[in-house]
Amino acid sequence: MAPPMFALPNGYALQEYRIEAMIGAGGFGLTYLAHDGNLNTKVAIKEYLPADFALRSEDQTVQPKSSAAQPTFEWGLKRFLDESRTLASFRHPNIVRVMRFFQANQTAYMVMEFIAGKSLNDWVRAHGSLNEAGLVSIALPLLDGLDVIHKSGYLHRDIKPPNIFIRDDGAPVLIDFGSARMNLDPNKDLTSIVSPGFAPLEQYHANGKQGPWTDIYSFGGVLYWLVTGKKPVEAVGRIREDIQPSAVSLGDRKLYGVEFLGAIDWALKPNEQDRPQTVSAFRDALARGRGAPPMVTALSSMQEAAAVSMPVSVAFDKDWLKRVEQDVAGHLGPIASVMIRNAARKSATVVALLDTLAAELPEGIARTAFVRKFTGDQAPPLSMRLQPVSGTASQQPASEPMGATAMQRFGIDVLKQAETALAQHIGGIAKIVVRRAAQKARDERELYLLLGDEIADREERKAFVRKVLTPPARP
Repeated sequence: MAPPMFALPNGYALQEYRIEAMIGAGGFGLTYLAHDGNLNTKVAIKEYLPADFALRSEDQTVQPKSSAAQPTFEWGLKRFLDESRTLASFRHPNIVRVMRFFQANQTAYMVMEFIAGKSLNDWVRAHGSLNEAGLVSIALPLLDGLDVIHKSGYLHRDIKPPNIFIRDDGAPVLIDFGSARMNLDPNKDLTSIVSPGFAPLEQYHANGKQGPWTDIYSFGGVLYWLVTGKKPVEAVGRIREDIQPSAVSLGDRKLYGVEFLGAIDWALKPNEQDRPQTVSAFRDALARGRGAPPMVTALSSMQEAAAVSMPVSVAFDKDWLKRVEQDVAGHLGPIASVMIRNAARKSATVVALLDTLAAELPEGIARTAFVRKFTGDQAPPLSMRLQPVSGTASQQPASEPMGATAMQRFGIDVLKQAETALAQHIGGIAKIVVRRAAQKARDERELYLLLGDEIADREERKAFVRKVLTPPARP
């Protein structure tokens, strides 16, 4: 991508960051790949530079194009900072993480994690079509993240294939919150943001009734594209007569069930009142076709630990589980039997079980081969009971063993230190919380951020994470 004339030059120093390249441009600003000199890592930095009413001066500062544009520029700058502050509070593995934000060059910057991976468009071109199990394994984690956004009072408003990334480890991530807006006031005008085919009708005019159903339409559009290979018909072309072929009529029945395809069509209803009104309702509809249970709001680590005595029981084929255990044991040794037992107890689907186990295997060929071996048409059927199994609670261990990958990533000293520090705020349950967080976190910084989310008091939480957010003093 050739950088526009108003982009910061490569090599430009922006506080502790060094600009390496421009990697994206939109109506509200530019996105750069940069190097963090303090953490010695790559980051993505979004700069507020609305092209319609601002420009860059020779000294690299950003200025309104005219005195008449000044109020609009300042209003947008304040909103950019407010949204950065809110997005920085999100903590979810399937939402791009905002690390910090600051003002410089008379504008503002948002620093985000740099995601090593491919956009969904490129990933699909490389991997080909996915069956229902594959799509569900991508969709459900993203919907979990979207639910967090909605419950914070925000809408994403630009969900489309380029704004979904698949990490190199296979995890999906929702990115690009440049169009995100508060949705606290249902009567509040929202600016018109449109990605044809993926934007519902209410986004075509400022007074459209936007809400969670707006993002659900866009999400359904992505799934429609994945299932049919065709972009949905633009919403304005469906007003008088809905000419869009249904996913049910186009989807390959060898790959997708009728209920799954029907859920996609439900999300794409032209009238917002006819769509799922919440993420949980849409998620239930998608998961139902695979025999998965109705999904509830995601629990925090502490709540999840407290709820361990009320498990959802899924009966997997014993012979199949034995084969999986033997394969995992070849990588991790005798601990495989314990891991299989715990994963099977918590997983509602074959895909969820395999995702849990694959996360503990070494990245690369071994992990890929494991997933391919045990997914697809050879996956066994399963039955499910949505009530506690008699005697299950007393048989479950008080805590789960630490996965090999998490232990190698942090070391016992780091985990013990985190456990001791967290216990001062939440007590003895800290041991379980640290073990669960260590399975998700990619580095010590993220570990402490996840743990900090369990501390109710805001000032105590800030003090807890300060050690990893504050750069070390220079000698």
